[in-house]
Amino acid sequence: MRITHEADYAIRVTYCLALAGEKQCAKDISEATGVTLRFALKILRKLTQSGITKSYKGVAGGYELNHSPSEISLGAIIECIDGPIAINHCLANEFQCTHMVPRMNVIFIACSRRSTDLCAISFVR
Repeated sequence: MRITHEADYAIRVTYCLALAGEKQCAKDISEATGVTLRFALKILRKLTQSGITKSYKGVAGGYELNHSPSEISLGAIIECIDGPIAINHCLANEFQCTHMVPRMNVIFIACSRRSTDLCAISFVR
């Protein structure tokens, strides 16, 4: 399984906010993570819309985590950016596989469950 660069950067942004423990401006987040400001803002919008972060407007504005780092899973961040995690397109809800070999379907389902379990890991254990 490979996540997109955007999901990778979203994990970095979330981790940056977890380490900071307080409100951070987008510019500081961008510099700390190595993500361009424009892309960091796009990611922060998605993280805020999904409830992972919260934003503050104005001169003293910025972003912070909406929950404790221990309550935020890697899977939640990835799904916020990339959508539902599926190891194979045949397992996606919007797709119907008509040529799937039954045994392969069982294998893909098992792999998908393991991937989902791994993605349940949070920043704090």
